[in-house]
Amino acid sequence: MSDSTPLREQLAYYRARASEYDQWWLRTGRYDRGAELNARWFSEAKQVEAALDDFKPDGKILEFACGTGLWSERLLRFAKHLTALDGSPEMLALNASRLRSPRVRYIEANLFEWSPTEKFETIFFSFWLSHVPPERFDEFWRLVRASLAPGGRVFFVDSRYEHTSTAVDHRLPEQTATILRRRLDDGREFQIYKVFYEPKDLISRLKKLGWNFIIKQTEHYFIFGFGQLHNL
Repeated sequence: MSDSTPLREQLAYYRARASEYDQWWLRTGRYDRGAELNARWFSEAKQVEAALDDFKPDGKILEFACGTGLWSERLLRFAKHLTALDGSPEMLALNASRLRSPRVRYIEANLFEWSPTEKFETIFFSFWLSHVPPERFDEFWRLVRASLAPGGRVFFVDSRYEHTSTAVDHRLPEQTATILRRRLDDGREFQIYKVFYEPKDLISRLKKLGWNFIIKQTEHYFIFGFGQLHNL
């Protein structure tokens, strides 16, 4: 399959953004929204982190779109072995520098072209599902299924539609839009996919694909879910 222009730009954007990516999570630079909103962000982030800890990922863990390692670091506390996959070599280098662990294997691959050669007890992805083109939603979940060991589990976290979650010079379009423009610190702009999901709708879609998920959201910023295949 050939990638669409937005998908090519999306990968280029995250490669170029690697060195400034953590600003978003740490609420610095263009993502600093002031003390009150930053405190709200960090409070809600802790809720998701606590949910992941309660979920207790285990065994061989596969992380899709691992990025700079913000969540990889947390997963490594639980993992027998962690496989961290990303399409950006720049992101992988930062991740490896952060974790510095022999229990992590890195794979540079385009997720829309990659196929698993083994099964994993836990699959995790953060802020990735929203970047999957709507027409590839089912295809992506087939990949998750193909990568999951019998009885395995999945945990994900992603963004809610909230104007203060992004950079101060970004503007969210209508919630139904699926392609957004994103700007880097140097002013370059890229098109990316960004799909915002509501828990009830996402639970229903996943159920039709054979998944049983519990999906929750924090008050403003995050949506997160965990589940596994039906009839296990």
